[in-house]
Amino acid sequence: MMWAILRRKVASDSSAAWGIRQSFGRSRTASVASASRGYVATTTVSETLNLGGGSKLVQHIGQHAYLGCPINSKPVRDVSFLQTDLSRYGIRSFSSDNGELVDAVVPFMGESITDGTLANFLKKPGDYVAMDEPIAQIETDKVTIDVASPEAGVIQKFVAKEGDTVEPGTKIAVISKSAEGVTHVAPSEEAPRKATSEPAPAEKVVDMQEAKEETPPHKEVPKKKTKAPTASPSKPSATEPQLPPKERERRVPMTRLRKRVATRLKDSQNTFALLTTFNEVDMTNLMKLRSEYKDAFVEKHGVKLGLMSGFVKAAVSGLQNQPIVNAVIDGDDIIYRDYIDISIAVGTPKGLVVPVIRNAETMNFAEIEKSINTLAKKASDGSISIDEMAGGSFTISNGGVYGSLLSTPIINPPQSAILGMHSIVSRPMVVGGEIVPRPMMYIALTYDHRLIDGREAVFFLRRIKDVVEDPRRLLLDI
Repeated sequence: MMWAILRRKVASDSSAAWGIRQSFGRSRTASVASASRGYVATTTVSETLNLGGGSKLVQHIGQHAYLGCPINSKPVRDVSFLQTDLSRYGIRSFSSDNGELVDAVVPFMGESITDGTLANFLKKPGDYVAMDEPIAQIETDKVTIDVASPEAGVIQKFVAKEGDTVEPGTKIAVISKSAEGVTHVAPSEEAPRKATSEPAPAEKVVDMQEAKEETPPHKEVPKKKTKAPTASPSKPSATEPQLPPKERERRVPMTRLRKRVATRLKDSQNTFALLTTFNEVDMTNLMKLRSEYKDAFVEKHGVKLGLMSGFVKAAVSGLQNQPIVNAVIDGDDIIYRDYIDISIAVGTPKGLVVPVIRNAETMNFAEIEKSINTLAKKASDGSISIDEMAGGSFTISNGGVYGSLLSTPIINPPQSAILGMHSIVSRPMVVGGEIVPRPMMYIALTYDHRLIDGREAVFFLRRIKDVVEDPRRLLLDI
């Protein structure tokens, strides 16, 4: 007797399972089991798709009954297989399943940079881009970084706007690897489309005009126009300042690089005990050396011999003679650097950047000139990296290229001193008891007086003067 009941139970369960398969295979109402035992199976495939997905189907079944099962006999989680089976009927995400769409995201921008501003887009929706071709620029506190396309294809849309603050990994564009179905509509083409797609208002205007023609016109009684009393313009008092109109002013937001430079310079003034000492240099011998060997120098090294390399070598010699100028305060300690990394201040249209010449004490004139030319070119076109500007133990700023005669430069934190170069001017000087014209340059050293005393600062600046005026000292190390 027990064996017969078990066989009947197995047959009933298999009948219920067959009913589930039939309900998904055909768009009709499945009838399984008998009504006396409370079995319900009235959900069809068409009803399932109208519900909008597998999650709605599970919710519907959980509130009423399970297909082919006794009411409230199993928990809802036991029928979660209905969601996974729905993928066979075409309910899936287009962007994740077909693999035709890829995302362009913000790349890693550096260890000390957490976010940036989306400065501008280099392409438009509908444009074709090659792999690794820049499509946008991210402006950070230090450099401008390009966002490259990960695949070749057509830009479908932008998901970020210019001026947005973005972080590494933020999606800014969607790129379709196939150009089908992607069209770019120019702004001038959108107006005719809108005009043709909205004929309804014009028809309403015509109907209203016809209605007006049918109704008898009503004579309107002309009303007398009353002139509003004109207020006499208030005459400004003699003491009231005449400010320019607001229409003649422009408000432009600061770039992230400019804001960063402003913050660092103000922090430098607030932190350091700034003091500047001056001296003047006779450029006769260095300019004569450059004039005599410039052709041979270019022929051998492939780069022009400039004045900056002479000042870099002179600064290296001065830092070796006065190591305290190359040191820095860190809390209650003084850090002495056994290397010399010279930072060169370069002005760009976007702001001031300071690339670094690494291990300048090991370089000759040609290597220094090549490094300066490479870094200056990268800084001008915006391709300089963060690593090429990080660090630096001493800075040289050449305001003479802009015609500056004299200035007091500001220290570049966390350094302790900065050398300012200026323009070369022919001035009368006393040489051997006679007054002769000489090409002279003022040089300035701004230093942190908390660390560097006036004695070391003057000796350092005097060493630079001696080396520049007589470059033979570098050969003899005197």
